[in-house]
Amino acid sequence: MSGTGYIYKREPLIFELSAPGRRAYSLPSSDVPACDPAEVLPRDQLRREPAALPEVSEVDVVRHFTRLSQRNHGVDIGFYPLGSCTMKYNPKVNEVVAGLDGFANVHPLTPEDLVQGALQLMYEMQTYLCEIGGVDAVTLQPAAGAHGEFTGVSIIKAYLASKGQGHRNKVIIPDSAHGTNPATAVIAGCETVEVKSDARGGVDIESLRAVADENVACLMLTNPNTLGLFDENIHVIADIVHRAGGLLYYDGANANAIMGYARPGDAGFDVVHFNLHKTFSTPHGGGGPGSGPVGVKKELADFLPVPVVGKDGDRYYLDYSLPKTIGRVKSFYGNFGVVVKAYAYIRSMGPEGLKRVAEDAVLAANYLMRKIARDYHLMYDRICKHEFVASGVWQRDRHGVKTLDIAKRLLDHGFHAPTVYFPLIVPEALMIEPTETESRETLDAFAEAMARIAREAEETPEKVTGAPQTTFVKRLDEARAARQPDLAYRGDLPKE
Repeated sequence: MSGTGYIYKREPLIFELSAPGRRAYSLPSSDVPACDPAEVLPRDQLRREPAALPEVSEVDVVRHFTRLSQRNHGVDIGFYPLGSCTMKYNPKVNEVVAGLDGFANVHPLTPEDLVQGALQLMYEMQTYLCEIGGVDAVTLQPAAGAHGEFTGVSIIKAYLASKGQGHRNKVIIPDSAHGTNPATAVIAGCETVEVKSDARGGVDIESLRAVADENVACLMLTNPNTLGLFDENIHVIADIVHRAGGLLYYDGANANAIMGYARPGDAGFDVVHFNLHKTFSTPHGGGGPGSGPVGVKKELADFLPVPVVGKDGDRYYLDYSLPKTIGRVKSFYGNFGVVVKAYAYIRSMGPEGLKRVAEDAVLAANYLMRKIARDYHLMYDRICKHEFVASGVWQRDRHGVKTLDIAKRLLDHGFHAPTVYFPLIVPEALMIEPTETESRETLDAFAEAMARIAREAEETPEKVTGAPQTTFVKRLDEARAARQPDLAYRGDLPKE
């Protein structure tokens, strides 16, 4: 692929490698006395014939999966500007720390006295997130961002019910919000009300006033929002919602832009969730594992899921005593390995390092935005934070080249595409987040690829609409791939 510095041979990738008698393993002789399976298992649970499993050699297994890894894109391969996802590089020292025996092999049911180190890490992580978010108490249980949202909304509902305000069932959500926000509110049993954006990309204040009534439970807001813009009216927004009797929920997906400079709790937010797999550099993608801790102001602390980790003198313990807890939201204590990686990242960066992360992320986004603005439309042409949203409307309207085509053509240049067609309020959206971990050379190369695609859209549009051309697999029917995936080994192919 051009633009990556890597050259992969394109031999066909054969999936059916099984041949009778081949093995990728050798096992020692069993020291368990032989017995009739029917004596230990119910007869209706016994197989009538051997399982149709592949028979392959070790070298075939290694080569097959190594080839697959080379044909997939990841942050360790190249630039991954997936807007809203903060696909930053994950330092390998975090993996080393999380792999230490006392962390990786600790059993969740081990007596507290034998896992004081793990409990100390969790306690300190709660403390760090309180400081970073401007909140008073934190739970580490939620498994990911959307799970954190559900936990936060559940806490808000329980708190309001305890105040005799259980009728409050309305969740206000901006039209630029993450799709998980309205989904979370509905799953939590609430109704959603959309509020429009103003001309500068923030919450329209008059629209908010119109829907902030006696039935409001909360406003769910990301700040900076999904346009990459910090809402200048956040204190006005907080005042409107609080005066109506509702609470403010902070979606922490974009916290990479503000660490060390702004704390959501100081801006009026009552509940804050954090994405450890975004902001704090643990592996992101592939379905998990993630981690979505939730922080709250002190008046909501008694509603947190239990247990949280407490400290008594020099001893750490699991605290189940919260009187108004919403109950457990995940088995045991959260995705502990992810928490360890985020803890290692925070400790290695320190306060000034985390602040520098925000600085460099904002600098990279604005640098790249100004370069791309030469060839792509900016619906909100103002200083951004960690990400920005460009648009392919010029290419679509003038040359018939859509944003999806541009995204596919980027693959030919060795770059993963940005998030496309989101947020919905920007037509032909290209949502680009470079993060702080990319060099200026990488940003320049990406900008040049985007400029080249813009020229191709004008001069040879068929080259873009027919992309990708240099990848191992050409353009797929994405709807069919999602709805009719073929992922299972069947073992029913003819053999020699």
